[in-house]
Amino acid sequence: MSSLELTPLFGQLTQPLRYAEELFARFTGLAGARSSQLLQTGLVEAAASLTGAPLVQLYRLDATHTQLTLVAEWLDGTPQVRETGSLSSDYDDQQLLQYCLCQNQVLHIDQLDESLYATRFLPAASEAWRRLLCLPLLDDTKHVAGVLLLANRDAHALQPYAESLQLLGNFALHQLQLVQRVQSSAPAAPVREPAPDYPRGYGLIGESPAMRTVYRLISKVLHNPVTVLLTGETGTGKELVARAIHDYGSRRTQAFIAQNCAALPEQLLESELFGYRKGAFTGADRDHSGLIDSADGGTLFLDEIGDMPLSLQAKLLRVLQEGEVRPLGSNATHKVDVRIIAATHQDLQARVREGQFREDLYYRLTHFPIELPPLRDRGEDIRTLAIHFAEEACCFLQREPCRWSDNALEHLAAYGFPGNVRELKGLIARALLLCDGNLLLPEHFSLPENISQPTGLNLRARLERVERNLLLDCLQRNQGNQTNAATELGLPRRTLLYRMQRLNISPADLKSRREGNEQHA
Repeated sequence: MSSLELTPLFGQLTQPLRYAEELFARFTGLAGARSSQLLQTGLVEAAASLTGAPLVQLYRLDATHTQLTLVAEWLDGTPQVRETGSLSSDYDDQQLLQYCLCQNQVLHIDQLDESLYATRFLPAASEAWRRLLCLPLLDDTKHVAGVLLLANRDAHALQPYAESLQLLGNFALHQLQLVQRVQSSAPAAPVREPAPDYPRGYGLIGESPAMRTVYRLISKVLHNPVTVLLTGETGTGKELVARAIHDYGSRRTQAFIAQNCAALPEQLLESELFGYRKGAFTGADRDHSGLIDSADGGTLFLDEIGDMPLSLQAKLLRVLQEGEVRPLGSNATHKVDVRIIAATHQDLQARVREGQFREDLYYRLTHFPIELPPLRDRGEDIRTLAIHFAEEACCFLQREPCRWSDNALEHLAAYGFPGNVRELKGLIARALLLCDGNLLLPEHFSLPENISQPTGLNLRARLERVERNLLLDCLQRNQGNQTNAATELGLPRRTLLYRMQRLNISPADLKSRREGNEQHA
């Protein structure tokens, strides 16, 4: 023993040679596994055997880094099967896992206090979990692709095993990728993926099909550093979507800075974005960091990017391509790590054809475009937003919540809203000031006379809207009982279910309408 030099890898263990022998045997065993299930179960069983930890879990990220899934679990000596599915793509309520993934840092907690940490990913136990070890696992490209988690109920230390288990986990992950490449080369029957669920909407409001599409696109870029271009009519909430991408993504702990490119003249916009050095121009009596430097590590939102001057477009392109910034009055560049989210209501392709926007910048910005729907295409979201804005405004004005008349909500739902969500919010605020009592009526909104039908809808769409309102009213009268509603309408129940699916009627729609009617009941 005295002639052997113990490496730091095993230096803190009581029986390092025996541990090294078992670790080597586990490497050999995993190398011989020929299926994903055997590899995943073999890894958690090996980690439990090597450390004596009663709980070991293996989480994996999918190829797009938008879904985190518990793929294997070992608890008290036996493999477990838990129908947990995938965690939401923001894993906002899983701060410990999120930290390990996004920071690529080993996380070790000696005193696990459930009042301080969200630990819903741990199975319930009669004795509280005391120690936790989270190890980020890397794929072939050295990117974090999973987490190996160990937990103890007693004071047995887990940290001495961190380095060796991380090597074992990385090896198993590489083997998994090899096995999956072999399996993917063989023809397989197509599998229909279930539609993902975004129950919280990333802090946004609306459950219409158009907004569900937006939520799906947001989920794809939360933890990917791609540049996002938000398009859509003015007032559709582009800055809110940009902030949602930041707040629910991996950069949430860093700065979010917004700048409207149409709000400043060219010279002032350049100095604000890129900063300047002392003496760069008259009045520059000190060094000044620009917004790009201030957003280093975080997100810079550039609204109305289509109005950015051509000279600044070239400098922005270098930031996007090389991650470099050169302040005014400086000959040196420096690196920054900033995510750019741009927005515009203009047709950038037309601006490119007119020579008002750089073609190379256009293609660099449109790596991942997200088009926000106009409010008139969001159906029942108009009611939901109207009720929300009214509650928000009443709270701001410190007055009792106002009730809604059915006619008032129908009046709003039939309007085309050329100013979109921003216009709706302004109309609600004005209506509350005009409302002397506590009941909102159509006359409080001062909308044009010719709004009896929604703008831009053909005959079929108008008939579907009438049918949708009829079904919602009937379901509400029957307290959501579909059998009773079908009987009242003289329809077979399956026909009612088909029409509800066809018209996108969900329990959330019934709840929204019920809450709106309860306010003036």
